[in-house]
Amino acid sequence: MDSATETPFVDFQNVWLAYNEELWAEGKFAVEDINLQVKRGEFIAIVGPSGCGKSTFMKLTTGLKAPSRGSIKVDGQPVTGPLKISGMAFQSSSLLPWRSTLDNVLLPLEIVEPYRATFKQKRAEYVERARQLLATVGLSGYEDKYPWELSGGMQQRASICRALIHQPKMLLLDEPFGALDAFTREELWCTLRDLHAAQGFNVILVTHDLRESVFLADTVYVMSKSPGRFVVKRDIELPRPRDLELTYTPAFTDIVHELRGHIGAMRKAGAVINQ
Repeated sequence: MDSATETPFVDFQNVWLAYNEELWAEGKFAVEDINLQVKRGEFIAIVGPSGCGKSTFMKLTTGLKAPSRGSIKVDGQPVTGPLKISGMAFQSSSLLPWRSTLDNVLLPLEIVEPYRATFKQKRAEYVERARQLLATVGLSGYEDKYPWELSGGMQQRASICRALIHQPKMLLLDEPFGALDAFTREELWCTLRDLHAAQGFNVILVTHDLRESVFLADTVYVMSKSPGRFVVKRDIELPRPRDLELTYTPAFTDIVHELRGHIGAMRKAGAVINQ
């Protein structure tokens, strides 16, 4: 199918959200007039000031929130409730402290259909899948360790494995590396880069880190202050595969400065309005 006519994997059409009827009546929206089309396999990043609606956008995409107006389709189907084809990871790894690394990764298969119904019969197969996934992120040998025995970066690697264990078509990441030191963060950028290249799932990354967004994404969207709207779309035409040396090049830093300029301009505009 020609890419120009290909059905978007994620398709937002005129989406608005107010968190309740009173706010709707008052015209107070968390996000407004979102129109977004994401190609199959595309990696997008969303940046913007705190409170602009980035996390709300994630909830809309996964069906955890229904729009007040407009329509959302994912993989060609209307989003009417929580999606089973997505995986999520957050700034806190949220690993269960009483479960080993392996058992934390297996958790979605125990609770999400259709895997739940066959978990006992197929446990050996699922354990092998989990071990292979852990190996790809450098956690071989840590399967039986508990979260408190892992570093922050290791915990986040395990969290990403847990989000991918049921082989979702879309991975949603909400500030997944924000609590980590710079060196560990960059290591995990490369881990995520390699997983995406190998498996081809869609990724939606919410981040405050502009370098992270430019290094990882095919397209970066800048959201305005609340109510959140997409005000800038920036295609990242840096060649893949990308390595960390790229982050020191003028081509890379020029894009980061450009995005920083957009966000800085919004902050100044907001300060003037609030005076």
